[in-house]
Amino acid sequence: MPNIEQIVQKYFSLEHIENIQNLDGRIIITLIDTPENMEKAEDLKKELLNADGVSKATVIFTRKKAAPVSSGIEKWKMQNIKHIIGVASGKGGVGKSTTAVNLALAFANLGQKTAIFDADIYGPSIPTMLSFENTPPVSYNGTIFEPFENFGVKAMSIGSLVDRDTPLIWRGAKACGAIEQLFKETNWGDIDVMVIDMPPGTGDIQITLSQRIDFDGVVIVSTPQDIALIDAVKGVNMFEKIDVKILGLLQNMAYYVCPDCGKKAYIFGENGAKETAERLGEQFLGEIPLDIAIRQNADAGTPVVAALPDSPNTKAYEEIAQKILKALS
Repeated sequence: MPNIEQIVQKYFSLEHIENIQNLDGRIIITLIDTPENMEKAEDLKKELLNADGVSKATVIFTRKKAAPVSSGIEKWKMQNIKHIIGVASGKGGVGKSTTAVNLALAFANLGQKTAIFDADIYGPSIPTMLSFENTPPVSYNGTIFEPFENFGVKAMSIGSLVDRDTPLIWRGAKACGAIEQLFKETNWGDIDVMVIDMPPGTGDIQITLSQRIDFDGVVIVSTPQDIALIDAVKGVNMFEKIDVKILGLLQNMAYYVCPDCGKKAYIFGENGAKETAERLGEQFLGEIPLDIAIRQNADAGTPVVAALPDSPNTKAYEEIAQKILKALS
């Protein structure tokens, strides 16, 4: 019976095999600098699952860190903002916006003058989570908007300018133009840390924002689920290709704690984001549990960091915020 390495080499050449891990029967293969061939990857996984002792197989395509790509694109200059960090994800549904809001509040709790800008233009949720939904922004001179301010954090979102049920049917150029106008024409004042809630994925808007905004770095949010981690790796690769620093990976919905017995249940898998961060050579920032209190408070417009300041969830967000501040310094 051929071993795992021999099976992998039937499908991909040795120079493209960066790493093969066997975690108690869960095989993780990392391929580097080879075109994504999902059909070949599926055939490989099927053969591995027929091997003795293999319960699960994952194939991840990645690449070597490249030299910075010089785009020649002019940055959107913002005065009086010391640090700008993006909160991004390779796919939707991993809790990116909830994470961005609670991290912003955690920065404020740590004494930082904080703002959050909602660049998730097709799914703006910051107005709901920070309780300024259906409230139009104020402009004293007709050209510059005043940001909303709740829980000690300044905020602005395209969602405050349109009805929540109205879809924005805009192509990339128009969407980017709207984001630029709102970003630059808001009176932010003096800010230590601005958090930008990025759209999910790796498309045109994400690339344009990353090239235009002078990011100090981005935080990648993922669940431990394999399919989410594959997209998270794509996000890491995109930002590195356009010379945006990765501040670290954050594992959201990491586990569920039974309210009756106190036991942890790893619903989406265990340590997936941590292992991925280690494999990519990036910092693992920490994990946030799957907790109904986080969801309920976000929906109610009172994020958990504000509503339950002494809770374990708040402590987890603050610990991650401290790691990010350390990375920024």
